[in-house]
Amino acid sequence: METPVVIGLSAVVVAIRDGEAMVLTVRPRNQDLQGLPFGPFDPEGHRTFELALRAFVTEQTRFNLGYVEQLYTFGDKGRDAPLAVLSAGSDRARVISVGYLALAPAALETHTPDSDWRPWSRFFPYEDWRSGRPTSLGPIEAALQRWADSHPDRLSRARLLFALEGAPWNEERVLERYELLYEAGLAHEAARDRGERPGVSDDLARAVGEPMISDHRRILATALSRLRGKLKYRPVVFELMPEAFTLSSLQRAVEAIAGVPLHKQNFRRALERAELVEGLGRLEPDTGGRPAELHRFRREILGARPVSGLSLPLQRD
Repeated sequence: METPVVIGLSAVVVAIRDGEAMVLTVRPRNQDLQGLPFGPFDPEGHRTFELALRAFVTEQTRFNLGYVEQLYTFGDKGRDAPLAVLSAGSDRARVISVGYLALAPAALETHTPDSDWRPWSRFFPYEDWRSGRPTSLGPIEAALQRWADSHPDRLSRARLLFALEGAPWNEERVLERYELLYEAGLAHEAARDRGERPGVSDDLARAVGEPMISDHRRILATALSRLRGKLKYRPVVFELMPEAFTLSSLQRAVEAIAGVPLHKQNFRRALERAELVEGLGRLEPDTGGRPAELHRFRREILGARPVSGLSLPLQRD
C-alpha cells in the first residue's frame, strides 16, 4: 500500500520587542512544548501555499502576517516525530512541510491562550553574543569535546562551528550548529526522536536551549540562518521596524537578529553611505536620555536602483 503524503505549512514569524527578536509560538493541545504555527495545505480549499499559511496563522493566533517569503521544504522521513499530525488520515502519512519566514513590525498581542511571543535566544542561548561570548558555550564545549574524542573530523567541525580554541564566530551558521548538537545527541529532540530519555545534565540542557515539538527547532534555526545572511544583502530589517524609528532602535534590532554587537559610529556611517534612511525632522522624546531624531526607510528606492543590505561593523573589544 502506498504511503500517503500530507503537505503541511510552518511559519517562523519574527518581530522586535524592547530590543529583542521575538518568535511567535503556539502550544498544541495536550503538549508541554511550544511549536511554530503550523497547519495542513488543502489543495481543494487553498489557492496558494501563502494564502493558506496566512489563514491558519490568523486562525491559530489571531495575528495577521505582513512580509512573507518561502523558506525551505522539509521532507526528511520521520521529521514529523513525534506528533506533527496535520490531518485525520492515516498515521502512516509522510509529512512534507513547507516553511515560511514572516516579518512583522511589532509583536502585537495575539489574545489567544495557546500562542505567545518568545525570544529566539530561549531556543538558542549560545547564539547571543551581544554581551560577549555566551556562558552557555562552556558546557557545550565540554560535551562536544567528549563526543569528538579521538575523532579529528568531529573536533574540527565543532571548533569551526562553535568558535572553539580561538576560531572566529560565524553568526550565519545557526542551522549547522543545531544539527551538530542533534548529531552529537546533545539536543533534547535527538533523544526524543530515538524514543529515549534525555541523557544530558540540567546545565547542558539549559545551555543547548528549549526544545520544540517535531522538528520545529530545526525550522527555526533555518529561518534564523536565512535572516542573518539576508541582513547583509537585502534591506529586510526595515520590515521589522515601524514607519518612524531612531537609529539606535534600528541598530538594536539588527543586533538582536545578528546576535552580535555593532560599532555605533561605523554602523551609522554605513547607513549614510547606503542612503537607506532619511531624517524626519522631529524627535522621539521617550528615549531615556537626549531626544533622538526619528528616521524613515526610503522604501521608494527599492524600485529605482539595486539596493543592498546593511553593513555589520562589529564592535571590537
